[in-house]
Amino acid sequence: MVARLVVAAPSSGSGKTTVATGLMAAFAAAGLAVSPHKVGPDYIDPGYHALATGRPGRNLDAYLCGPDLVEPLFAHGSAGCDLAVVEGVMGMYDGAAGQGELASTAQVAKLLRAPVVLVVDASSQSRSVAALVHGFASWDPQVRVAGVILNKVGSDRHERLLRDALDESGVPVLGALRRAPQVETPSRHLGLVPVAERQPEAVGSVAALAAQVRDGCDLDALLALARSAPALRGAAWDPVTALGPPPAPGPSSHAGRAEDSPGRAAPLPGGPGRPVVAVAGGAAFTFSYAEHAELLRAAGAEVVTFDPLRDEQLPDGTAGLVVGGGFPEVYAPELSANERLRKSVAGLALSGAPVAAECAGLLYLCRELDGKPMCGVLDARARMSGRLTLGYREAVAVSDSVLAPAGTRMRGHEFHRTVVEPGAGASPAWGLHAPERRVEGFVRGQVHASYLHTHWAAEPGVARRFVERCAP
Repeated sequence: MVARLVVAAPSSGSGKTTVATGLMAAFAAAGLAVSPHKVGPDYIDPGYHALATGRPGRNLDAYLCGPDLVEPLFAHGSAGCDLAVVEGVMGMYDGAAGQGELASTAQVAKLLRAPVVLVVDASSQSRSVAALVHGFASWDPQVRVAGVILNKVGSDRHERLLRDALDESGVPVLGALRRAPQVETPSRHLGLVPVAERQPEAVGSVAALAAQVRDGCDLDALLALARSAPALRGAAWDPVTALGPPPAPGPSSHAGRAEDSPGRAAPLPGGPGRPVVAVAGGAAFTFSYAEHAELLRAAGAEVVTFDPLRDEQLPDGTAGLVVGGGFPEVYAPELSANERLRKSVAGLALSGAPVAAECAGLLYLCRELDGKPMCGVLDARARMSGRLTLGYREAVAVSDSVLAPAGTRMRGHEFHRTVVEPGAGASPAWGLHAPERRVEGFVRGQVHASYLHTHWAAEPGVARRFVERCAP
């Protein structure tokens, strides 16, 4: 049994992150072990969730991982916790474009059989709030909208008007929050500024959120509501189990063969022989799903995090490198100035060690970013652009790589305001099918670099294949 709540809203900008993070922090401060979750592919909000709870922020994405993995991944992340808080995405019924409820907050709430608390921006309405809440509560009878938290309430009189209107809706008001500039979090071109870039300020913001929610919400009623959720139905996801049993021995089972399946195999032996996989972190590379490192460890790797802004060498014994997403465009001068690390990365790639780079990692491997020298692993230039590229993608691997053999189908997500020229190498990484057909990314030797963010829990063999290529 995991007590759980889903925090949803009629639209983006209503205050989901404010309320969800504040609830997490308030309950954690009260002594509960709180498990934080985020619907969708967003990497930034989970950083604030982790700061609020002291546990990894985890994503629940029914598009990237499939609906069948939502509950197992939730159970894995929330194991041993007293309460789980799930922050929704966009408006409650918004999901993957043109695919109905897929990847929406409503779908995840149904998959988890979790009660929903609707956060409503009440700043420009009074009695109409009842019609809004009634519509969201009745649209899909399988979604249990069990409470409302009013956000951006202007005054005591405004709150009374809103509560009076909602008395007739049948959905109880579980909180009312005033406008509070001190809890606002700065944003820029891709959303909120990540925690790693403003740690001291973020700590203060989260503490202020906790105080605001504690003062304005009925925490006892919210906890009772969370405890009304039924028991989960299946087993929790486990990275070792996800990798599956070992393949049958045979003459064609060599780990380095390009035609090997990225499917299921047993973890490599642990101990001193575990290959070191260096994973980029720090303020410039903050985008990573927690399950990726867990799968790498289960596949036999020793995962070591390093900071390309500060560390001048890769970790000792590095046999493979993973550079995920983030904001290298913000730190291009500092990344460029760290010439020793850039040369270390280039040397590792040249040596034939496996390198996997997503989005920000792709930019870092280019010759230059906004005119500043980068690692030069790829014969490409990157620059900021005024155009936002955003959305889910259906992808097929075009070239055999350290992650997957050609023909492997995966789902991914693009989210960037940069351009890489050319957009694909002689051996592209992926063929994308929506919204337009194109190839993108680079496969060069043991390097796989692409804009596409993928979730390895959907295809655990990606981690297996990568670690096998790290073996001496």
